[in-house]
Amino acid sequence: TNIGSILASVNPYKPIPGLYSGDAIELYRQHRLGELPPHIFATANECYCCLWKRHDSQCVLISGESGAGKTESTKLLLKFLSAMSQTSLGAPVSEKSTHVEEAILES
Repeated sequence: TNIGSILASVNPYKPIPGLYSGDAIELYRQHRLGELPPHIFATANECYCCLWKRHDSQCVLISGESGAGKTESTKLLLKFLSAMSQTSLGAPVSEKSTHVEEAILES
């Protein structure tokens, strides 16, 4: 759920098909925070928009206990930001995964 610009999420400890797919990235990149159900991609999109459209520095705090999904949340956030940066460079949707994305996610 969202509490303002804060996303409170729960690790389901199992994959949910399509939840973090390219289609989900495309859907959330087209909408502002609060227009669609709460999702980490909505939070990432808000950061991206504030960074590039308002030129505001951004910080994302990911917190939780051991096993809560902090690392996976970070990877998903970076995946979205990488896809957005590729889109802004004019890359087709099919080429979202690049060497840059892979290097960031591996770090």
